Formats: sequence, structure tokens, C-alpha cells
Amino acid sequence: MSPSGGTPREGEPPLSTRRVHLYVEGRVQGVWFRESTRLEARRLGVSGWVRNLPDGRVEAVYEGPADAVERLLRWTYRGPEHAQVTGLELHEETPRGEEGFRIIG
Repeated sequence: MSPSGGTPREGEPPLSTRRVHLYVEGRVQGVWFRESTRLEARRLGVSGWVRNLPDGRVEAVYEGPADAVERLLRWTYRGPEHAQVTGLELHEETPRGEEGFRIIG
């Protein structure tokens, strides 16, 4: 934010940008969860990444307009058709200017 408290400085994310780091539990691997998340994030204009973890969870970062991130989070609680989400651990983070949405690994 600028010293006057107005608009963000060049290169800083807008004030309405939200970034969340999350861990999704349940039947979330082998059900097209990562690709479905990528497609839904792109549809909503959310940046970030998603990956499978060795313990069976999915880890993701969502960053973008706060309302779009909220819609993607609501989608994540359901996941794609064959997923069964049983838990979601969510951490708010400071936006970092993510661009695009990618699958890691």
C-alpha cells in the first residue's frame, strides 16, 4: 500500500487480493482433483498451484480476487465428481503476486 494508505504501489497485489494455502484430505488423489482444480481456478481467474502429497492429501495455493478465491474454496470443499473431501486445512497468507495456475509434479 502507498504511504498515504491509498492504492497499492506498482508491483503490489490489489487490496482485494486474497491468498490461501490449503491441504485437502479425503479421497482426493486418483480422481482428477488437480486438473479439475486447475480448470476451475482458470475459469474463476485465480492463480496459484496444486500438487499431490505423499500422505494422500492435496496441497494448493489460491491467489486472486477475494470473491473468486472464496468461490474456488467452496468448490474445493466438494471437489470433482469422484472426490470425497473429508477435511480442509486453510491458512491465510500475504499475497505474493502469483500468475497463472499450474499443477506441480
